[in-house]
Amino acid sequence: MVLWWAGGRWEVGSLGCFWGRKRDERVVKWMGEQWNVVRNKRKCDKSGCEGIKEAKIIAMTCTHAALRRNELVKLGFRYDNIVMEEAAQILEVETFIPLLLQNPQDGHNRLKRWIMIGDHHQLPPVVQNQAFQKYSNMEQSLFARLVRLSVPNVELDRQGRARAQIAELYQWRYKGLGNLPHVDGLPQFQNANAGFAFPFQLIDVPDFNGQGETQPSPHFYQNLGEAEYAVALYTYMRILGYPAEKISILTTYNGQAQLIRDVCQRRCETNPLIGMPGKVSTVDKYQGQQNDYIILSLVKTRNIGHIRDVRRLVVALSRARLGLYVLGRAKVFMDCLELTPAMRIFAKSPRKLIILPFEAHPTQRKWNERSQDGEPMEIEDTLHMTHFVHEFYMGNLPAMKEAYDQAMSEYMESQRILNPPIDESQMDVETEEEKKRREAMERKKKQEMDDKKEADIHFEDMDHEMQEQEAAPAQQPPVQVPPPTNP
Repeated sequence: MVLWWAGGRWEVGSLGCFWGRKRDERVVKWMGEQWNVVRNKRKCDKSGCEGIKEAKIIAMTCTHAALRRNELVKLGFRYDNIVMEEAAQILEVETFIPLLLQNPQDGHNRLKRWIMIGDHHQLPPVVQNQAFQKYSNMEQSLFARLVRLSVPNVELDRQGRARAQIAELYQWRYKGLGNLPHVDGLPQFQNANAGFAFPFQLIDVPDFNGQGETQPSPHFYQNLGEAEYAVALYTYMRILGYPAEKISILTTYNGQAQLIRDVCQRRCETNPLIGMPGKVSTVDKYQGQQNDYIILSLVKTRNIGHIRDVRRLVVALSRARLGLYVLGRAKVFMDCLELTPAMRIFAKSPRKLIILPFEAHPTQRKWNERSQDGEPMEIEDTLHMTHFVHEFYMGNLPAMKEAYDQAMSEYMESQRILNPPIDESQMDVETEEEKKRREAMERKKKQEMDDKKEADIHFEDMDHEMQEQEAAPAQQPPVQVPPPTNP
């Protein structure tokens, strides 16, 4: 049995329990009673539930342990082991709180084992006060302190998250870091990214409408050119058949993240053929997460900014599993001494995005093979990218609609199988409560289908009032792409 704190309440789960066996019926009944107690808050406080004493595993954050320590200690539960994940991102003082949630027994602490798991090469705990952060060194975690003092530790020397080519971008930061066998064997790591000539690129984004980075308010940095480029690149990937949930757009500043969300909502959210990306976030908030494809906006065009911190760079480059496309002012970042090891690897690829719009996702082409189906296309700047994506979208709209209709019909068929219509001959035995529940479900299902109906689907072209009235680059003729195999 597992008990964890989530969403402001205790939740009950299990690890390997065989609920079908008769001898477990008592356990199931007891857990149901405890769950009702917690949910309804009738018999005890949410942190005072009797289930805490019986649980084999209890999961919570260090912050919650600090806030509710007195109540947790009064419960009197005992534990021998603590596993602390992301320990390098926890304040030093907070690290000790989970160790002190039980009273000594016969004058001795029952705790036998304390395992800390973390990465001191990535971002430290967040401390808002600069004096505490820098002069008091409060941002140093206990994990980092122990490593710095050469306390014996185990450093993992194999990674299995990213394809080997992407892992090279941050391998220099880890001593002897190699790849697990599946990275060299699984097709997803060996096949190319459909529609792209390279698995990763640093793409030089020049000024857009005569502007690079802007600062509408203090410390609120934005770059409209990179925001439009990122959303256009995401749309291009969706047209080729990439799943939306497999793509995340990251940036190094909150202002840019907000701008990208605004652009996505305007161009993608209301279009059922495109939709919103899996996540739009900052690098700092995305630490500990990953996705197959990452589009990263560096924002700054006058100076490096806080990406100069190598720990933040490592986090930014290590979020992607299969594809990483970085948007920024190439010269600014190439000249930064601290970023040199990663920038040397980026320098092996062109500064302009190279795409293969005739190749649909997924592809069987290997990452180091040249496509034989057509010639690659080079994207010059933001204006070129947005105009191309608009034409590309309109040229492939019929195929996308057909794939969408097919997916919707398959969804409807699966729903029909899972929720078969009620036999009219049995309607007389249906209770009034069951009838109301059925009608409510049918109304909800009908509403969901109405929301999913496509109507006047179109992709909005560039329409910024301040857009320069200059001739767009030569337009490529629309390229037909076969419909995605998994829409």
